[in-house]
Amino acid sequence: MDFPNRLYELRRQAGLSQEALADLVGVTRQAVQKWEAGTSRPDMDNLTALAGYFNVSLDYLILGKDGGAPLPQAEVHNYYAGEYEYKSKTTVCGVPLIHVHFGGLGPRLARGIIAIGNISVGVVSIGGVAVGVFSLGGVALGLLFALGGLGVGALALGGFALGIISIGGFAAGYLTFGGISAGVYSAGGLAIGSKVAIGGMVYGGVLEIGDEVSGKGAAFFTPLSPGDREAAVQTIYAVAPRWVAAFLEFIVRMF
Repeated sequence: MDFPNRLYELRRQAGLSQEALADLVGVTRQAVQKWEAGTSRPDMDNLTALAGYFNVSLDYLILGKDGGAPLPQAEVHNYYAGEYEYKSKTTVCGVPLIHVHFGGLGPRLARGIIAIGNISVGVVSIGGVAVGVFSLGGVALGLLFALGGLGVGALALGGFALGIISIGGFAAGYLTFGGISAGVYSAGGLAIGSKVAIGGMVYGGVLEIGDEVSGKGAAFFTPLSPGDREAAVQTIYAVAPRWVAAFLEFIVRMF
């Protein structure tokens, strides 16, 4: 069996696609494809990374000889001018537990359970553009939590925040807090709420509490009297789910 076939068998036994192996070693999928086709050979750094990952000796990987101690499963560190990459030896379904990839010119993709990079994709994702369950970045897209200049997620915080619960300079969603806030239940300098709006200038469908109100719903001007405050809280609990009403009650009681 020659090198291309040995590489193919090792990759197949590890349950990795060509793309997954390429990501682990830090090369392109086309490079792995050429290695397995026999049209090119990896350099010594990549051979060492391959042998370390598959826990075989270089003698076995290159020549098919069984002699020589296997290399310990290696972590991949790549250093380029102005660029750094690290991939942990531990993987989950072929994906590195930790992948760090940033710097240099152009996009640098980090893909791992924990991913940190110019562009990052992972369960926990940190980067210029971050996509994951929990995301932090200039642009953050998070299934549960997103924090960024632009944050989109179930709980979103950012200059522009879009989420079920969103907090930001401009916040849009279901329950929103921001300089400009638009949602079903909103609080902010300019608050637009289809049911409840609380803030400076407010537009609400059922309840409005603010310095200036549109008069479309039940309206209370700030500062609130004790009687107005209690009436407003009762209205909130009548139109909002309890978990939302508890948030809004806390805000109302500060006026």
